[in-house]
Amino acid sequence: MTLRNLFARKVRLLMSGLAIVLGVAFLSGVLVFSNGLSTTFDGIVHGSTPDGVVRAADTEEFGGGESGQSALALTPDVVQALAALPEVDRADGEVSSAGLSLLASDGTLVGGTGAPTLSFNHTGSPNMEGKPTLLLDDGRWPEGTDEIVLDQRAAEAGDYRLGDEVKLLAPFGTLERTATLVGTAEFNGGGTAGATLLIFSTAGAQDLFFGGKDVFNRISLTAADGVTQKQLAAAADKVLPEGFEAVTGDQVAKESQDAIGTFLDVIQTFLTVFAIIAVLVGGFIIVNTFSILVAQRTRELALLRALGAGRGQVTRSVLVEAFVLSIVTSTLAIGLGLLLARGLAALFRVVGLDIAGDALQLTSGAVVTSYLVGVGVTMIAAYLPARRAGRIAPVAAMRADAAPERTSLRRRTLIGAVVIAIGAAFAVAGLQRPNALWVGIGAVLWILTAAALSPVLGRPVLVVCRGLFALLFGATGRLAGENALRDPRRTGATASALMIGLALVSTIGVLASSLNKSIDDEVDQQFTADLLVQSSTYLPFSTEIGDRIAGIDGVGVLSRQQYTSARYDDKGVSITGVDPAWREIYHLDTVKGTTDVSGAEAFVNEDFADKHDLAVGDRLDLRFQGGKTLTPTITGITKSSDVTSEVTLPLDQLARAGVLRQDTSISILLSPGADATAVRDRVDAAAKPAPIVGVFDKAEFADEFRGQVNQLLFMIYGLLALAIVIAVIGIVNTLGLSVIERTREVGLLRAVGMSRAKLRRMITLESVTIAVLGAVLGMALGVLIGVLLQQALSKDLTSLGLPIGNLVTFLVVAVVVGVLAAVVPAIRAARLDVLDAIASE
Repeated sequence: MTLRNLFARKVRLLMSGLAIVLGVAFLSGVLVFSNGLSTTFDGIVHGSTPDGVVRAADTEEFGGGESGQSALALTPDVVQALAALPEVDRADGEVSSAGLSLLASDGTLVGGTGAPTLSFNHTGSPNMEGKPTLLLDDGRWPEGTDEIVLDQRAAEAGDYRLGDEVKLLAPFGTLERTATLVGTAEFNGGGTAGATLLIFSTAGAQDLFFGGKDVFNRISLTAADGVTQKQLAAAADKVLPEGFEAVTGDQVAKESQDAIGTFLDVIQTFLTVFAIIAVLVGGFIIVNTFSILVAQRTRELALLRALGAGRGQVTRSVLVEAFVLSIVTSTLAIGLGLLLARGLAALFRVVGLDIAGDALQLTSGAVVTSYLVGVGVTMIAAYLPARRAGRIAPVAAMRADAAPERTSLRRRTLIGAVVIAIGAAFAVAGLQRPNALWVGIGAVLWILTAAALSPVLGRPVLVVCRGLFALLFGATGRLAGENALRDPRRTGATASALMIGLALVSTIGVLASSLNKSIDDEVDQQFTADLLVQSSTYLPFSTEIGDRIAGIDGVGVLSRQQYTSARYDDKGVSITGVDPAWREIYHLDTVKGTTDVSGAEAFVNEDFADKHDLAVGDRLDLRFQGGKTLTPTITGITKSSDVTSEVTLPLDQLARAGVLRQDTSISILLSPGADATAVRDRVDAAAKPAPIVGVFDKAEFADEFRGQVNQLLFMIYGLLALAIVIAVIGIVNTLGLSVIERTREVGLLRAVGMSRAKLRRMITLESVTIAVLGAVLGMALGVLIGVLLQQALSKDLTSLGLPIGNLVTFLVVAVVVGVLAAVVPAIRAARLDVLDAIASE
């Protein structure tokens, strides 16, 4: 009988099943995509790591550890000494840098916005598995100083073919360079993951990064037969000069995986949160669907009880329906998830993160997790309706108007009020001792409680809608409002799915608006330069750009800044190097002392000083890459500022610490009386050969940051749109089932003179009422949560911004959603035959 009921209600269950399909499919897709990311990077790491590595002390791979290009170098004598060790089969000197950029044939930048650009020499050294580190796709390896090998994707993006002159931007010395393309290659074990590979001969790399000196900044070691990696590293350490260390390939691989893992965890967590939201919203629709189905089958289930079926049998029959539905939908979702994973991979490929196609495979873990979530959520959602079905009294079969008993909302309201109070306590605690996590816990409690209390919280909105529709559309509008009020549980449950989506959208909107306003205020207060030259991603660039700008007529004051990092108290600390002209442009809010630094002096921001209990006159023990140290005296403490770092010291001190000279930012004041437009044009022309940097005035600088915030915002909105789509399915499902439930009522309305057009309008207005209820509750809750989170994060989000325009747009979208969701149910209702409808049981 259960199977018969399933086949008899295929269309009804299809809509609720679709909600689970979308939610679980996104979860499955995220799991497949995450596994593909990990597999791709693991293949690259293990395929490109040798048995052992000699490097500057304290260095970590893949951008980890201290930043800044070190001037420390190893001579060929060290390579020969290592190669002569009995534990070493071969030693290969390596030259690498992270600052070189590739330009396309038309002068535009290739890469640089997602995965990194990696520049190094080709040595032919093997990885720890004894295989080549690099695989040649086409052509040959570079031999001359002016030859280069690219990865295939970069060659295609730059419109280069073998024999073409490739355009490069050097991080040091002469800015513009060229090299002849002689081949294409990739890492052994996983492609390039979107990284841009620039591969030179050893002499060519030395010419670019060390001015032609025969030195290296790293040495790869291959162990002799029978020698372990630890034995190899220990033997190499004995012949190394000061400032360098030998580490095992396993350690390098682990450091790389840890650094990459941090990045991957952010992506995976980000996507998993949206998958959970989608599954949660789908669960609300399952609850609503089975509640309606049980209500419609009251007489049928009661008759089964009268014929001898026990409560457990009736409950189990409903749960079996849910189980079969969950198995079918989860199976479909897993297949769809594989397609979604490929779609996510294509999306990330656009922003520069390329995942190997063969890494996107269904794993047993993804399949099991998807089934557990799909089946679990569906069974949990169907449990309460199933219990309600089992409680139907047999005598109900004798009543023509059989309907399930509804308990009072009083108990639900009291419990909900307690949970709301608990959430408020978390929020207050999060505000008193600024902690966004506590506010977030309170927000989750509020959202879930609002969904449970939507029949109570939403009643004022439903009453207003009824009155407004009655005023605008007469009796038709009033009937639509009455229909929505008839079963507030059903209306509230249907609106809850949309409420959750719009609550999250509104929260993100408030935070994004606050961030944009904070950026505007910070820029307005701190941007005291007339022009700023820097990369939007803070990548360093050659000092030649500053040299060109310094000679421009109309440039009055030019100050250069270089950002790097060091270690203090075994923790990373951000460093800014400034020149004497810096104080002519920027005037910080000083708490104590002075920002006029020279020699072995530095000033720190207030947060850093409080964190480490520092005062004016104290000495800092800063350790840089390669073990170089600086011990500057603190001359001042300032308020935190975006134009400095935790520690600011003279530029010449960075050179003493072994950091190669580059610029990260150039600040400019125009000469008095200079033509601002003409000077700006000349500065633009000087920086034009380097598309990695931009020239900004105050408004453009703020726009640049707002653009980055908005890109992330649109991505979040796009992912949350999945929850909105599932919510729309819920409204369509509820209305469709409601039309079936009210078939006789629809027939009677038609019989007493309601036209098809008015009937369609009534159902459409009912749908709009549900959508508006979800929108109003969601946006009110979202704005409240957003404001509280902004207050908890006020140290970073210094200003509150409310996205009024976006909120109005969300409300309009909700109305449109209501209209679209009603199309199919309204048409179906209008097509019902009047006599057949009246005669239906």
